[in-house]
Amino acid sequence: MKVLVLYDYPPSPGGLATQGDLLYRGLLEMGVDAHPVHFESAQEKEWYYRWFEPNVVVGVGYWGHTPQLVLHPQRYGVQPVPWLVADGYIANYQEVLNALPLILVTSNWVKEMYVRDGINANKIEVLPVGCNTDAFIPYSKDDPKILAVREALGVSSDQLMILTVGGDAASKGAQEVMQALAIIDAKAPDWKYVCKVWPQPRTRLQNLADLEMATHLGIGKNVTYEANTISRNFMPYLIGACDIYAAPSRLEGFGMPQVEAGACEKPVIGIKAMGMLDTLIHGETAFLANVAQKIVVNEVILGDESGFEKNHMVAFKDPRTVDYRASVHDIANYLMDLMTDAALREKMGKAARERVVEYFDYRVVAKRFVQIMNDKLGIK
Repeated sequence: MKVLVLYDYPPSPGGLATQGDLLYRGLLEMGVDAHPVHFESAQEKEWYYRWFEPNVVVGVGYWGHTPQLVLHPQRYGVQPVPWLVADGYIANYQEVLNALPLILVTSNWVKEMYVRDGINANKIEVLPVGCNTDAFIPYSKDDPKILAVREALGVSSDQLMILTVGGDAASKGAQEVMQALAIIDAKAPDWKYVCKVWPQPRTRLQNLADLEMATHLGIGKNVTYEANTISRNFMPYLIGACDIYAAPSRLEGFGMPQVEAGACEKPVIGIKAMGMLDTLIHGETAFLANVAQKIVVNEVILGDESGFEKNHMVAFKDPRTVDYRASVHDIANYLMDLMTDAALREKMGKAARERVVEYFDYRVVAKRFVQIMNDKLGIK
């Protein structure tokens, strides 16, 4: 089997790049002949098509990347298999995607979204995102690297550190977490809430809104936002420094940081919806807050990033859910349970790591990929 893997290569710290890079690494370790290339590099992709002659080109992205992941390899007679995430609504390329023999998606919820929006369910197979369980491991609280992280974040040894990581924090449910912390603040043990976000203009504006909320809630002194650029090498130690990972996300097709937190033996607070129904087990590896609200829209405005002209409006026959909000009171109750019970945190964290190692280790995902190629496409 010869596989060309299209993703953001060399890998940036983002989720899609990590998704592709871990598949590539897993395939290499299995002895599969595989090469990585940037999904937008038309010249380099063509170069690989010509001399490498891959059996399959697997491309990581979302439906809007169909031109780069599907149409480009098809132009050169190479079989594409896109490995897709969802962003709430699949607005274009249904005809192209339905003509493929196989589409991979990251969770059963993502599959539901594609089927809802016109993609043939028989073409879709679920392949979860891999996790590097050799890097994301449990660390002792006394490990110098963990102590250094907490010290740099201003978290004292007697404080409980709650962590959320994302491109921005609000989309990961940080505002709901802050509301929950405000409810329990008077009776909870001493805590610090750290939100690690990526430095970008949109994030800076969202950070200001979030911090303003924290101030109005009266918990501003306990909330810190970190917007530094970091590498994947630092992430295991950042997660390892926390006591609870909280991300009841508003939109989540898989939830890579939640899985990585589990690999580090951290209890997770999520939302009982979307990709987290695949990755987390309520009451065993995580607490999943109920959905308090669904954000629905009747129309969306799209542009050339989605294969349309600028300001193209799509009106829905039936309103579409594009966002979720977790129950603040559920989050508050689960936070209180975890913050006041160290044994529960440890028990849930150990169960979480066992599940991640069994189902989401990147080598397990690579083996599953090879099996799907064999079963669905007859590629060996």
